[in-house]
Amino acid sequence: MIKQDISENLANIVYLGIGSNLGNKKRNIEKAKYLLEINSIKIVKSSSIYETYSWPNKNYPKFYNIVIKVKTNLDPINLFFVIKDIEKKLGRKKTKINSPRICDIDIIDYKGLVYKLDINNDKLLIPHPRLQNRNFVLFPLFEIEKNWNHPQKKTKIHDLIGKLDNSSLYGIKQI
Repeated sequence: MIKQDISENLANIVYLGIGSNLGNKKRNIEKAKYLLEINSIKIVKSSSIYETYSWPNKNYPKFYNIVIKVKTNLDPINLFFVIKDIEKKLGRKKTKINSPRICDIDIIDYKGLVYKLDINNDKLLIPHPRLQNRNFVLFPLFEIEKNWNHPQKKTKIHDLIGKLDNSSLYGIKQI
């Protein structure tokens, strides 16, 4: 019998979205996963990679995205700081919103909590405020957690996917 660490039993279940549309996108995602792991963020499940057009400018390089389910003892604020540090380590620069980027990591859901905080001009909003409109979050999240419910809207994930417009349904490809 494998003895579990007591702290692992107390860990928080969190869903993170990781995306990249610059450089070696697959490698950027794998590096982000590695850096999360060495920062005591244990990956429990990882979706396939999904490819989508950049939004709102389809002329930018396409995005690769995944969603991962993790366990962590970090609170939302410290998790946010670790994520921002990982993005910087991977080469992300502060640029105009929705610009191409090497790595973007978003907290999609933290233990089903609703959380709002301003940190140094960055907003920490959990659940992610636009996740219900994002095919690149909903499809990979559904792949790894078919019974997930939106913490604020109290809506099942398959219902959120059903509300996506046609371009969102056809504009995503699992790779």
